Amino acid sequence: MKEFDYIIIGGGCSGLSLAYELEIYDKLKDKTLAIIEPRKEYIRDKTWSFWKMFEHNFDDCIKKSWNNFSINSPNETKYIECKTTPYQTIDSGLFYQKIITKLKKNKNIFFFKDINEVDQKNSIIFNSVPEIKNSDNELWQHFCGVEIETKNDFFDDEIFNLMDFACDQRNRVHFFYTLPFTKKKALVETTWISELNNNSLKDYEDQIDNYLSNHLNLRECKINFKEIGAIPLFRQKNPIKKNYINIGSMGGMTRLSTGYTFLNIQEQSKYIRENIEHIKKARLFKINKKYDLLDKIFLKVLKNNSSRMGNIFYKMFECQPNIVIKFLSNKSNFKDDLAIISKMPKWLFIKNIF
Repeated sequence: MKEFDYIIIGGGCSGLSLAYELEIYDKLKDKTLAIIEPRKEYIRDKTWSFWKMFEHNFDDCIKKSWNNFSINSPNETKYIECKTTPYQTIDSGLFYQKIITKLKKNKNIFFFKDINEVDQKNSIIFNSVPEIKNSDNELWQHFCGVEIETKNDFFDDEIFNLMDFACDQRNRVHFFYTLPFTKKKALVETTWISELNNNSLKDYEDQIDNYLSNHLNLRECKINFKEIGAIPLFRQKNPIKKNYINIGSMGGMTRLSTGYTFLNIQEQSKYIRENIEHIKKARLFKINKKYDLLDKIFLKVLKNNSSRMGNIFYKMFECQPNIVIKFLSNKSNFKDDLAIISKMPKWLFIKNIF
């Protein structure tokens, strides 16, 4: 079996982002890389969205960008501007095509279906594939989204809806998320925060049909694309392995309270590229620990008080929008954090600290 300088396990968002970062900065000119990915082909399968907090490598993969959004509680709607940090959506099909086309030009990069096809003993291994066990009682953000197309102009494509809590909650946290790409096309997604083994919440298609018909008053449309996913909202306890560095969600790049991961992956990839020559001795790149602490308290409140979470999310956005966006994107300072905390029901959160 052939040896490689680097091995990336998992050719998804984090694995490909790292490979691309290394390639465009000539870190693979004299080094070999094996990417382990079992999929037969790369096709559009996911939608990644975020507020643009800094420049990244994938502006040409943006499907749509918005400067305005709304959030709905059962009784109110708030309209918010985000011109300085536009909300962007990446088309995974364009993302895959861009990266695979670039990587295939380098004869030092190889793709394999199985890790057992390569010699691992002398390689630095970047692993993005999680080993999740005993997660029945943990919280997940699980969702189903459909890209729909209408015959006539229907959507306002200048504003997206971040959270609409005016829907059936079933004693959990449930909201809809709508991204209008054009006046005729939009991604409409039903999202739950709950235990993943609760199958009573997974009648996704019925939920979406009901929302389209009864909430948006949309009776006729066709479905162009569908995605189903689940994001763990807990830190995975991963065994330490020699020469292994965990990346992506496996490496703690998912923000626990939101599920946002894409920009964290880009920052981690940049950090690894900048330190690749001495990566074994470099500190691991991590999201600031304060966010894990705050998020764990927040998720404990969420789990024990699901019926109140729509209003709690809504009140958070009573802060200045740039403060909330910085907080949700891991870029807030202490003053910003205090502003967010001041909008929360204090006694409810204090009770859940301990």
